[in-house]
Amino acid sequence: MINLLNQPGGYRDPEVSPEGPKETAALPEGVATQNAQLVEEWADKLYSATAGEILDWAHTHAPGKLVVTLSMENTVLAELAERHLPDADFLFLDTEYHFPETLEVADEVEARYPTHRLVRAKAQLTREEQNEVYGPNLYLRAPSACCRMRKVEPLAVHMSPYAGWVTGLRRADGPTRAEAPALSLDKTGRLKISPLVTWSLEGTAEFERAEDLIIHPLTRQGYPSIGCATCTLPVAEGEDPRAGRWAFAAKTECGLHE
Repeated sequence: MINLLNQPGGYRDPEVSPEGPKETAALPEGVATQNAQLVEEWADKLYSATAGEILDWAHTHAPGKLVVTLSMENTVLAELAERHLPDADFLFLDTEYHFPETLEVADEVEARYPTHRLVRAKAQLTREEQNEVYGPNLYLRAPSACCRMRKVEPLAVHMSPYAGWVTGLRRADGPTRAEAPALSLDKTGRLKISPLVTWSLEGTAEFERAEDLIIHPLTRQGYPSIGCATCTLPVAEGEDPRAGRWAFAAKTECGLHE
């Protein structure tokens, strides 16, 4: 049994994560140095580059294995990785709060791109264990704590084998991402590569249609940005694409890109 702290209702303080690994292993010093040099030399040059140019650059220059993070909101990154990053793994954060459609897309991605290992990262506690330890509906009472335990910490742990990661960040996703770089360092010194930064929602949808990609059905039902089912609502036409994320809280990011 996990030890509980003396919090109201007998539940553990959500600011205290469960026991177990939570951090990313340190990079070898030489890899960290190379990454920093690469960002210094190339970040400005890649700021407005195409997705293909960015990924070809990553395949040539990254000083170690890369992982492509997939939310399964769309499968554009999976397709582009198939073309430009043949050795990359895929990583999906299975929070256990996803829409059933999101899990179906993950299964389809695994079947369609069998040469890329799909890592399904989960939290230390199952959804049921989290309810027992921290109380029910933590995502409503302390959404940042829920995201930390079910997204940020699992990503950190599973990032250890890699020199860098590829994200689906787009500047068009909203004000918090309007200046997102194509290439940067994360707080562990790993490369953070965002080949879709210049893409629009419309351009993404057009690429999906043109290339006959796997489509998340909710993106055609008013959900331009999809997270956990408990924390995602549809948005009205013309609204900020991320307006439906944590609409019940003063929160705009899960912590993965802060």
